[in-house]
Amino acid sequence: MTLRSTPPCIDLDIHDNIARVTFNNPAARNALTWPMYEELKQICDSLAKNSDIRVVIFRGAGDKAFVSGSDIQQFVDLKENEAYEVAVDHIFASLQQLPMPTIAIIEGLAVGSGLLMATACDFRISTPEARFGIPVAKTLGNCLSPSNLSWIAAHLGVPTVKKMLLTAELIKAPELLGTGYIYQLAEASEIDAAANTLAEKLSTLAPITQKASKLTMARLLQSNLPDCTDLMRETYNSKDFREGVNAFLEGRPPKWIGK
Repeated sequence: MTLRSTPPCIDLDIHDNIARVTFNNPAARNALTWPMYEELKQICDSLAKNSDIRVVIFRGAGDKAFVSGSDIQQFVDLKENEAYEVAVDHIFASLQQLPMPTIAIIEGLAVGSGLLMATACDFRISTPEARFGIPVAKTLGNCLSPSNLSWIAAHLGVPTVKKMLLTAELIKAPELLGTGYIYQLAEASEIDAAANTLAEKLSTLAPITQKASKLTMARLLQSNLPDCTDLMRETYNSKDFREGVNAFLEGRPPKWIGK
């Protein structure tokens, strides 16, 4: 089965027991529009109910990015800004809680939402040149929800996440290989074969055991999260956030004032 539409969109291909999901917005380095977010949730909810699917592989169209973040234009008319993070939480949860193993093929950038989605997958196979980060302190001046911050800190470690968030630095894939965050490095010409080999291995193992293992760990990470609504509201309602959005769309550096 193949589902394709005109970019920006998300493509779905199912062959035998492996599903392949492609973030298809190459003109914007696969930045996600809100309809693409909604499409992703629909696809994940559908795959979660399909017991024939044993592995899902996610990737970005082209070789410039897995996902480069959210489409910034959608923040211009956003009224309840902190509610955006809550809504995105539900969408990421549908990816995190897929019952079957998931693989992210990463070429180019995995930043912002792209980092979150790559981290929501169980395994990441990356080219050596790929870069990872959440440079919101340099770009938009927004923040992450406690759910998403807890998730990436558990996978990347607090020091690495602080480096990403507080310095806005992008980290190259080889630096993350030794941490276990990257499952395997592969050149672009070999990355599909590497992902297929892993997918075939995963598809031969006990699916109920895989589901129980995945979802138990997911529930442990999501338990006892603090209420950080006040911090998200302060950030998204700040003049700095509005300045970050406007500066990004105007192609200039933002001028932070701390208000």
